[in-house]
Amino acid sequence: MKALFWLMLVLICWPLALVVLVLYPIAWLVLLPFRVVGLTMDAVLALIKAILFLPSRILGGSRRY
Repeated sequence: MKALFWLMLVLICWPLALVVLVLYPIAWLVLLPFRVVGLTMDAVLALIKAILFLPSRILGGSRRY
């Protein structure tokens, strides 16, 4: 019974594994621009935060963020 289960699992899953193997690089390429936008937004927000906290740092405010 256990061998039959494993045989069914292999027969069902190998096509799915091949599809994932082919589609993963395509999905990675499609999602790459969103990663770039996310990194850019993170850098812009960090710059805005640094600009807003600059007067406090110059006047000797606490170092907590």
